[in-house]
Amino acid sequence: MKLWGGRFETGPSEIFERFSGSLAFDRRLMGADIRGSQAFARALEQAGILTAGERALIIEALDQIQEEAAEPEFFANATDEDVHTLVIRKLKERAGAVADKIHTGRSRNEQVSLDLRLWLRAECDRVRALLAGAMQALLDLAARYPDAVIPGYTHTRRAQAVLWPHYLLAYFEMFARDAERFAEARRRVNAMPLGSGALAGSGFPFDRRAMARDLGFDTLTANSMDVSADRDFALDFLYAASTTMLHLSRLAEDWILYSSEEFGWLELGDEVTSGSSLMPQKKNPDSLELIRGKSGRVLGCLHSLMVTMKGLPLTYNRDMQEDKEPLFDAAHQMAGSLEMARAVVASARLNPARPLAAAQESWVIATDLAEALARAGTPFHQAHQLVGRLVLESVRSGKKPADWTAAELQRFAPEFTPDMARLLDPREGMRSREILGGTGPQAVARALEEARGRLARMSV
Repeated sequence: MKLWGGRFETGPSEIFERFSGSLAFDRRLMGADIRGSQAFARALEQAGILTAGERALIIEALDQIQEEAAEPEFFANATDEDVHTLVIRKLKERAGAVADKIHTGRSRNEQVSLDLRLWLRAECDRVRALLAGAMQALLDLAARYPDAVIPGYTHTRRAQAVLWPHYLLAYFEMFARDAERFAEARRRVNAMPLGSGALAGSGFPFDRRAMARDLGFDTLTANSMDVSADRDFALDFLYAASTTMLHLSRLAEDWILYSSEEFGWLELGDEVTSGSSLMPQKKNPDSLELIRGKSGRVLGCLHSLMVTMKGLPLTYNRDMQEDKEPLFDAAHQMAGSLEMARAVVASARLNPARPLAAAQESWVIATDLAEALARAGTPFHQAHQLVGRLVLESVRSGKKPADWTAAELQRFAPEFTPDMARLLDPREGMRSREILGGTGPQAVARALEEARGRLARMSV
């Protein structure tokens, strides 16, 4: 069955049918298409196109189609060009000739926009729930090791000591911003396009606001040409998905390193790791490596649709059919990655002694000493130079911070006061960083409490 054809003397070739068909992937829109068609049937009744009986017949038939679509064999022998044609064909089989009225005043262009918006609206809600799960897992892991100290890094070099919960909260903040991006994407998605026609608006007096209320949309699209040409809302979703995957990939990279024998900070659970077919000793972080790999795939989906859209004249072009596969793939890969990340975080066990030792044997306390000198009256540039010379002397002599005594520090430079020796322990220096957003123990405790409150409000 075709939704067009009177203009043509012959039908499309088998090659063109096979090349242009989209049912294999746009079947995901079945539920959205049925819901939109039911709302449109009610609008057709209000516009005097359908009787109450016809509208009831169509809606009941669409309900039956929805139930049957849950069966695996429903799509098995379907040869329709897309999901919209499939729904119309099934509707005609059940409702008879009245099914021919369902497309009155409606274009497939606006129908596709509607279906994608309904589907994406639900996806945004699903992703936010998955993000909340990953964020909760981070908070749970932070609570298991509230006092653990690790080196923080810049340029992959040990830089300053931080609390383990402070480190985890960095990723919590990334995921919180991701959740905000999906909330914004949902807001942009949630505009009702029906009534736009193919590009010029419908010739029938539909009550667009009533249709928006029926389908739960917050607002209406403002320009019928824009509706036909627009995929910004899909790009918004893909950008949010790409950024989420970027954050997941960075976490994966960290933990692949931190769980290696060279670091030994983390032990990943057996349930999220795998072994080697040859080397019996291996415990590989495959779950994290797959997340890292899938991030490139999702970023590619964003780039793919951007390139597809960049040169299209107004309004609709068939190129836009290529929006769905990257959109569906990105949503699928991101959801799986978020589920996997939550499981990995839940399985992780920290060995606090290893990162603490890494902090203690390095010079992550150098900034603490320089700032203490500055607080005592030494200009910071001079303090920086003085501590730099102390580090150089220590490297030459093989001394770690803990090897220095208060007396030795004063002999090295009289600017060092006896009380500054306590800062040779990285746990002490952190206590000076109680500024909002810092790694001081009290600041981190407040940040954790605030994060729990934000997460609870986000989950409502």
